[in-house]
Amino acid sequence: MFKTKEEFKYEFSKRIIETYGRTVEESHITEKFMILENMVRDYASVNWAMTKMSVQQHEQKQVHYFSMEFLMGRLLVNNMMNLGIYDIAKEGLADYGINIHELEELESDAGLGNGGLGRLAACFMDSLASLSYPAFGHTIRYTYGFFEQKIEDGYQVEVPDQWLRLGNAWEVRKPKHQCDVKFFGHVVWNGDKQKWEHVDAELVRAVPYDVPIVGADTKVTNTLRLWKSEPADDIPRNKDFRQYTQEVNDITQTLYPDDSTPAGKMLRLKQQYFFVAAGLNSIVRAHLRVYPDLHNFADKNVIQLNDTHPVLVIPELMRILIDDYEFEWDEAWDIVTHTCAYTNHTILAEALEKWPIEMMKNLLPRIYQIIEEIHRRFIGYVKIASNGDEQLLNRVMILRDGQVHMARLAIAGSFSVNGVAALHTDILKNREMQDFDRIFPGKFNNKTNGVTHRRWLAYCNPQLADLLHEAIGDSWIKHPDDLEKLKKFADDSIIRSKFLNVKYQRKEDLARYIKEHNGIEVDVNSIFDIQVKRLHAYKRQLLNIMHVIYLYQRMKEDPSFRIYPHTYIFGAKAAPSYYFAKKVIKLINAVADVVNNDPVTNQYLKVVFIENYGVTIAEHIIPAADVSEQISTAGKEASGTSNMKFMMNGAVTLGTLDGANVEIAERVGDENCVIFGMKVEDINKLKADNSYHAWDYYNNDFRIKKVVDSLTDGTFASSREEFKLIFDELMSHNDEYYLLADFDSYVKAQEKINELYKDRDNWAKMCIMNIAMSGYFSSDRTIEDYVKDIWHLERVANK
Repeated sequence: MFKTKEEFKYEFSKRIIETYGRTVEESHITEKFMILENMVRDYASVNWAMTKMSVQQHEQKQVHYFSMEFLMGRLLVNNMMNLGIYDIAKEGLADYGINIHELEELESDAGLGNGGLGRLAACFMDSLASLSYPAFGHTIRYTYGFFEQKIEDGYQVEVPDQWLRLGNAWEVRKPKHQCDVKFFGHVVWNGDKQKWEHVDAELVRAVPYDVPIVGADTKVTNTLRLWKSEPADDIPRNKDFRQYTQEVNDITQTLYPDDSTPAGKMLRLKQQYFFVAAGLNSIVRAHLRVYPDLHNFADKNVIQLNDTHPVLVIPELMRILIDDYEFEWDEAWDIVTHTCAYTNHTILAEALEKWPIEMMKNLLPRIYQIIEEIHRRFIGYVKIASNGDEQLLNRVMILRDGQVHMARLAIAGSFSVNGVAALHTDILKNREMQDFDRIFPGKFNNKTNGVTHRRWLAYCNPQLADLLHEAIGDSWIKHPDDLEKLKKFADDSIIRSKFLNVKYQRKEDLARYIKEHNGIEVDVNSIFDIQVKRLHAYKRQLLNIMHVIYLYQRMKEDPSFRIYPHTYIFGAKAAPSYYFAKKVIKLINAVADVVNNDPVTNQYLKVVFIENYGVTIAEHIIPAADVSEQISTAGKEASGTSNMKFMMNGAVTLGTLDGANVEIAERVGDENCVIFGMKVEDINKLKADNSYHAWDYYNNDFRIKKVVDSLTDGTFASSREEFKLIFDELMSHNDEYYLLADFDSYVKAQEKINELYKDRDNWAKMCIMNIAMSGYFSSDRTIEDYVKDIWHLERVANK
């Protein structure tokens, strides 16, 4: 491949001619873009092949990361940077009069995820490759992403995310690894073979598309395998072919289909088993290409289950070992429970998956049969371990109340269970999963999340990266802990001034984006206060906009009260069936319409909702933030990762002591963040005493009353009914997430931010200290923790 600008130009021109039959000058911009992508993929392919060969030759253990989502973002720049060829390509294209940034803008964000879970998986894959560890990701090749969000008249409107419009140059279809996955049918006992058999099943073909995961400054290139559903050769006789193909296509059409109906629920379960069964089939076949049998399977493979979505790995691996390779139950269970590890991402009951037994029995008869046996044996184990404690037994049953409890199955079938922040893991061990911690002492451990500092600092904020290189060199790209060297520059007035200049440039970039996409002029000298994340009641975007309403009301009433100019920026998608969340989006936009157009206040206060928030837009938003809003109800956010990205880019955290905020606050110190609100123990006491009454706050705090009343008095909508649902959540349903209880504390925290920001020199120091202490939150550190405590991998030899 190319090593110089001239070699790049020759190869680029040659490929344009060979592929499209025209010169570079005559070719369309999309053709230039696709040729560049193909060149970069092919450049990586040599390392990709060598990595696979090395892992096989050295008989290395691999981690297989199963996740419903991998929110990869654009890969072109990331891969060129990691390969060290970005500047060569940029200069070579410039000689042809091509601006590389125009090509970059043509790439879609891969529609393979939605929120933090998928972005975490993507960061982990980047870090695993960059640290030279052998790893394989497994997920679904969704034809359409979660959805593309449009804002029309303030409402969220979902349209299909057609991310594959220009194809996906990064993927390579691998039909040789395809396999058939079985659904429906029934199970019979074969007396001759002395085994259970799944018969009359409906088959669906699983075809893999492999994507190279390019490590930074290493030859190691790992694989993300995307599974696509296609009709099998053996089509069902009892079903119309058109109906069959439609049902087959549905499996990999969309991430998280609406599960409010039984059909939607079954489709989700189908999706989960589909990629689990296909993934395991390929892992087992790959293992047997190197080793004579599966007895050493757990020594050479570790399977990390990212949340409960892939937990069917446990019974499916049991099925493979028992039905296909004739292992006895105990030996198979020993292999499974030494292979599988489970990451818990939530304590929210509604997010801990449960499947109706009848549905599982109907769709996956053999898998259900195995789960039933796991349940029976687990109950026997617990009876002995707990000295017959019937109450405990009831609380931990895998099968209970007509449902399969997936988190319980995950804990029973895994050798490791980890939370994703210190506080989250403590809550799991001491409260939510206390019984399991007692049954399996030592199984629970913490692995605080991280984000790849290469994408989220070095690549997306080149201005800040240049400043860091000037101050402390570039060793932090390889060793993120070296960011701590920046601490000694926190009092350096020149570095502070340069940092403020970098932040100003990034705010200008975001202001241009907002002007172009929202038509709103924002003051670049105002405080950019940003909350971007999935919209959910516990993340409390509502508290943020309620505070904006309070500021607006107070400025309107009192001409002498004015705030430091402030721009409140939101970005969030609401799940299509999450009606409350969609109402909050409408409220944010309705408040924006009023305050942005009020000449009395709009030089002090602006509100912006950025539509279709995703990875690429985040790369504009996060470097521009002054204030990072991390205001979830204490005890509800497992970790959060946007808090880490903001911190790396020199924003000050305004947050509750929840998730990884706790560890951020510990590292930067109270003087470099602003913490407010109730702690977990305060909330637990309120719940225990049953002493929380939203109406008391409404009646005793005139500010809260005025804000809440504005939801239904026509201030922000022509209909008084428009935001009645939000009013009812707060007042009629007793404010489940304690917004009113934390309101006063939040107002005071915002006032503190105002005062701190006025001292620009000290503010710069706070931001620099945040950057300096952010190395711990690199996913490189997280991966090293997984490797040391759970996976026990060795680095690939050809790094």
